[in-house]
Amino acid sequence: MGLVALDIVVFFAAYRPLGIRLEAEERHHSELRQTVRNQKVRVDLLKKYEAALPQAGKGLGDFMTNRIPPRREAFSTAAHLIHKAADAAGVKLSGSAYRLNVEHKDPLEQLEITMNAQGSYPGLLKFSHALETANDFLLVREFNFAPGEKGDLALRLSVDLYLTP
Repeated sequence: MGLVALDIVVFFAAYRPLGIRLEAEERHHSELRQTVRNQKVRVDLLKKYEAALPQAGKGLGDFMTNRIPPRREAFSTAAHLIHKAADAAGVKLSGSAYRLNVEHKDPLEQLEITMNAQGSYPGLLKFSHALETANDFLLVREFNFAPGEKGDLALRLSVDLYLTP
């Protein structure tokens, strides 16, 4: 009877607390192993990004050089682009306005261009598509069709041309 009592005391005093502590340590060890696996995946991904970084920097430099005109050439670049696209699409420009956005606080400056064109529906679509796919960094903000004169359609188009300072 004393031996059974001693076994019960040892079980509750030493074995059970050690078992609970062992389970907690095993859970902690599993969590740490999972954390290490997750960190290895992140490190591998970051190594991939690091390997691509020089190429991305070169691509960004090319983009800034080839797709974003300098501010001093902005108005002539925009006018040339608009008139070239209008001529190629067979539409007639009835007016255009340029405004340099001085409140724009991003690294690139923004030239807001608003224009009105008249022509056939396919011609106006071709004109707008030519502007959207131009080599310069343009963002179309507004695109509105309206009835025009002599059976043509009128298009009011607002775009932003981004510039280097």
